[in-house]
Amino acid sequence: MSAVDTIKKSVLDNFTGTVSVGSMLLSLLVAFLVGIFIIYVYRKTYTGVVYSKAFALCILMLSMVTAMIIRTISSNISLSLGMVGALSIVRFRTAVKEPVDTGFMFWGISAGIMAGAGLYLIALIASLGIGILYFVTYLMGFKVANRYLLVIKYDASAHNDVVRKLKTLKKFKIRSKSIFGNQIELSLEVDLRENSRGNIDTSIVDGFSSMNGVVNASLIAYQNDFGD
Repeated sequence: MSAVDTIKKSVLDNFTGTVSVGSMLLSLLVAFLVGIFIIYVYRKTYTGVVYSKAFALCILMLSMVTAMIIRTISSNISLSLGMVGALSIVRFRTAVKEPVDTGFMFWGISAGIMAGAGLYLIALIASLGIGILYFVTYLMGFKVANRYLLVIKYDASAHNDVVRKLKTLKKFKIRSKSIFGNQIELSLEVDLRENSRGNIDTSIVDGFSSMNGVVNASLIAYQNDFGD
């Protein structure tokens, strides 16, 4: 037997030609369990403004669909070649807003690949290890204070009082200042930390709102993606 025939035989031996219902269901079950774990880690460590349930479900779907594809193409060489050709013309244009979201997507895809390839124990252990290490890293000081935008609108006569009140804040940065006739609007970036119950202390808004000459004060959650 020539070297070419040997290589060809070794490649074809990897394709069983059949897909059993039991193996497919087992792959989907493992992918589902790992996907649920990934969603749990994602939700517990999410630091964005608005949590997207659709994105979390997308991670679960990616794991299960990837497992189904890998399980299918590993049984038939013609299906594998057709799947490669089909995926080569697909264009995904959905923008990922958070860099860490890309990591979670790759995590879900990788878990689906391992589950589809029949590496069930490795998929479970590897995902559990990644989740624990990521969660520990998240709790070890990499979590920063929550950033908010404080908007204060007040009469010009109350400017000195507002400035004195601002000096009592631990940390703030003025982002914009607008003057409308006899009124001034300040937009400031402030860092607020969570209490033991995971809630933000909003008394800063009450303090400014109760001042004479202050028209309104608003606290808005946002993320500064453009640097300082």
